[in-house]
Amino acid sequence: MHDIITLLPKCTVQTLYMTLVSTLFACILGFPLGIVLYCASPAGLKPRSLLYNVLSRLVNLLRSVPFIILMVLVMPLSRFIIGTSIGPTAVIIPLAIAAAPFVARITETALQEVDSGVLTAASAMGSSATQIILKVLVPEALPALVSGLALTIITVIGYSAMAGAIGGEGLGDMAIRYGYYRFRMDITIAAVIVILVLVEMFQAAGTILSRRLLSKR
Repeated sequence: MHDIITLLPKCTVQTLYMTLVSTLFACILGFPLGIVLYCASPAGLKPRSLLYNVLSRLVNLLRSVPFIILMVLVMPLSRFIIGTSIGPTAVIIPLAIAAAPFVARITETALQEVDSGVLTAASAMGSSATQIILKVLVPEALPALVSGLALTIITVIGYSAMAGAIGGEGLGDMAIRYGYYRFRMDITIAAVIVILVLVEMFQAAGTILSRRLLSKR
């Protein structure tokens, strides 16, 4: 019990740090990419079939690479930028790269769900493409974007647990190194329980916020 009390707070903070910071960078990379995907799609504001096909295939390619393999491939980049490929900070880079295509696809899907009549009305009023995106599309899609953000955070929590297997630290590292390798099932179970609690917490927060945004329309 003493080992759990000692390890759990530190590993939980590390997991939250990796998850939230990498999600922030994933949104910075993926959100604009999702907007470009939507605009360039056949039903978008500025259809560009070649651009859409190239970006869509790139997103699909990155999403299809297993995270463990992607993390190994990105390790040299982490070592170049941060100076090390081990630890929570180094893991942020592969986590962000893995989650960015996920954010892009969620953003594209959320924008596609906006009622076309709203876009037609905005266009008829003389709004530019930028104004339509910033003042119509994004506000209308905000509830779906918030739900997508919660799903992204949950996905990154799962990725961060896998990152613990190769030096990422956090709850995944606690469950594997201190629990599985040392035959301490209690430590493994404690780490899994905290991961489940974090997932439920972010899911509930995303659902509540999304519903509030919907009710204010």
